[in-house]
Amino acid sequence: MSVAACADLVQRGDPDRFRAVMAAPQHARAQLFPLYAFNLEIARAPWVTQEVLIAEMRLQWWRDVVENAASGAAKAHEVAGPLHDLIRDFGLPVAALDRLIAARRWDIHREPHADLPALQDYLEDTGAGLMWLAARTLGAPDAAEPAVRAHGWATAAAGYLRAVPELRARGRQPLPAGTATEDLARMGLERLATARAGRKSVPAEVAPALLAGWQAEPLLKRALAGEGPPLELPEVQRRGRLLWQAVTGRW
Repeated sequence: MSVAACADLVQRGDPDRFRAVMAAPQHARAQLFPLYAFNLEIARAPWVTQEVLIAEMRLQWWRDVVENAASGAAKAHEVAGPLHDLIRDFGLPVAALDRLIAARRWDIHREPHADLPALQDYLEDTGAGLMWLAARTLGAPDAAEPAVRAHGWATAAAGYLRAVPELRARGRQPLPAGTATEDLARMGLERLATARAGRKSVPAEVAPALLAGWQAEPLLKRALAGEGPPLELPEVQRRGRLLWQAVTGRW
């Protein structure tokens, strides 16, 4: 039950976010690693078993953990314990955490998203919600929420487009009927523009929470141009963009 254990989980299961946290100032890592480890736990819960009921139970366990954070009942768990500390110390909105978990129920089942708004809601509750929670742990004011959420949505859209081939290989239908990858990429770039229009509302100390989106813009542009799969950036470009964003604080 430590930040180090959470960091190890993120390094093994979510290497891109691990890189983003390691590029952040050291003082921010104690907040970001537990949150990202929690996100990893719920993101992979639907995929570690073929049994729908077991997957549902795993997600429900996390919903109970979040709901009862004040009790400290799961203090000994390597991720739930540090997550409880974040909720208590930074007043993380439990409703946003719960929506993040609940949205992952879609990953359990094989039905496609009902329509484009349903997919948009999924990205809002997962990606936008996660980035806002990360920003809150770093002291983001309420006024920053629209810009941070827009950036998180764009980041989630880019990640989702990267995952489309794998989702299809696993028998999922990731895009609603009538929706092309270019449509989602265009919406992601529009959200990114919205985020940047509200940049002044986001204090500089919150910038490390947005490092997770360092690849979003070029990935979305590639998807819009019809590139991929795989939808990936060259390693040199990946390293360069992360370094630039970490040094300048611009996103």
